[in-house]
Amino acid sequence: MTSRRTRDRLVQRLLEQGVGNRQVLDVMAGTPRHIFLDEALAHRAYEDTALPIGFGQTLSQPYIVARMTAALLDNSRSLERVLEVGTGSGYQTSILAQLVSRVYSVERIKPLQDKARTRLRQLGLRNVDLKHADGGFGWPERGPFNAILSTAAPREVPAELLAQLAPDGVLVIPVGEEQQNLCLIVREGESANFRTEVLEPVKFVPLLSGITR
Repeated sequence: MTSRRTRDRLVQRLLEQGVGNRQVLDVMAGTPRHIFLDEALAHRAYEDTALPIGFGQTLSQPYIVARMTAALLDNSRSLERVLEVGTGSGYQTSILAQLVSRVYSVERIKPLQDKARTRLRQLGLRNVDLKHADGGFGWPERGPFNAILSTAAPREVPAELLAQLAPDGVLVIPVGEEQQNLCLIVREGESANFRTEVLEPVKFVPLLSGITR
């Protein structure tokens, strides 16, 4: 259930669903998703579905991980500095870390962050900085960022995240409550103007404030 052949079947399904970025697909084929789940759920790791990781959080559906990562790569001029809001299990973090120069990832739930740190170390990914903090505020001390990806949905886009986008920076984020849409937001040069494109309807856990130890 955790073989390369199983991962290749998952990638074939992603291709059939319209994910065409070969870099993203190759990284997902080479990343062992099962290590980001508790042992009882590891046998379901390569299903194209979201799975629980505790604390009311989920490991995102592989299609959504691929779709968001591809949107970020396809629309970014630079991938030197990327902020991730919501480390969670560390799976999305690990995909990003293999495609960009440096990932800065913020997580509000300390036990999840601790597990993610162990898994990232296990994979030998050393270009990730982790911070235990309220993700809605981003990581201003490390910004500005060429791209920001959020794995949780706010009711509306946090102004703090927009403020941390570099010129021509890209934000990929689910937005909404009962009805959510995955949005691509691009800062237009050095201006304070942002162009928004709705990519598709989605369902994410809400972006909550505060931290948990």
